[in-house]
Amino acid sequence: MSGSEQQLAQLDGIGVGPHPEPWPDNPRFDPELLREGDRRNVVDRYRYWSLEAIVADLDQRRHPFHVAIENWEHDFNIGTVVRNANAFLAAEVHIIGRRRWNRRGAMVTDRYQHICHHSDVAEFAAWCSAESLPIVGIDNLPGSTPIETTTLPERCVLMFGQEGPGLSDAARTAATATCSIAQFGSTRSINAGVASGIAMHAWIVQHATLPLPAQS
Repeated sequence: MSGSEQQLAQLDGIGVGPHPEPWPDNPRFDPELLREGDRRNVVDRYRYWSLEAIVADLDQRRHPFHVAIENWEHDFNIGTVVRNANAFLAAEVHIIGRRRWNRRGAMVTDRYQHICHHSDVAEFAAWCSAESLPIVGIDNLPGSTPIETTTLPERCVLMFGQEGPGLSDAARTAATATCSIAQFGSTRSINAGVASGIAMHAWIVQHATLPLPAQS
């Protein structure tokens, strides 16, 4: 396990111990995890699976929406955006601007999530055009439509800006549409990490097949 995963292993109730012998004969399982136990922060169905096997399984089920976030000032929200993208099974996360970002908030989920880097908005927009993916900016800007009443495209990119300034002028121009998130308190905005979770869940409500409830 990585250092971050070892830290997660210290949390009570996370993970399982060594697998009883005889071990299952399945190439998905990681012999080291079977021997030592699996303390990763993964759902039960992936216990003892190798990283490669988990990613391959997720790739069979990823949703057709992408997520993008601008990274001009080493935004600490990026890790949370990646973690949310993993939770809602986005096709890919696109980081626009600086290549380096703080992975701490991702809680190791970046290992399971496809991440692509674009040097600037123009490069990102060209990629979206080639893939026929409309860009939906998420920002409380004049003229934005409420995400609560907007039908999001099934294939699209949800794009978020920096903490504070929001979407850059270039990003606003590249966006096919811009959606706002309803707020009711005194603050001007919510951070990009929170906004990303709300926007992704809005897409899920509209387009995803919800899992069946667990049987008691």
